[in-house]
Amino acid sequence: MTELSRYLGEQLRASRIKTGLTQEEVAKRAGTERSYYAKLEQGYTLPSLKLLEKILKVLDARFRDVLP
Repeated sequence: MTELSRYLGEQLRASRIKTGLTQEEVAKRAGTERSYYAKLEQGYTLPSLKLLEKILKVLDARFRDVLP
């Protein structure tokens, strides 16, 4: 777990909670598995830029909202 992955995970979780979506809903809409999305929120892994873009679209967020 890196500082970046931990930070990104915290920001994704905060954005998801703000939208009122579950991990399952975000994952499904972004085209990934809930278990993988959960690992992102926990900071265990980093997504590809393409997947991050899809997730941010689901969360109605921008790169600058979730990256330091």
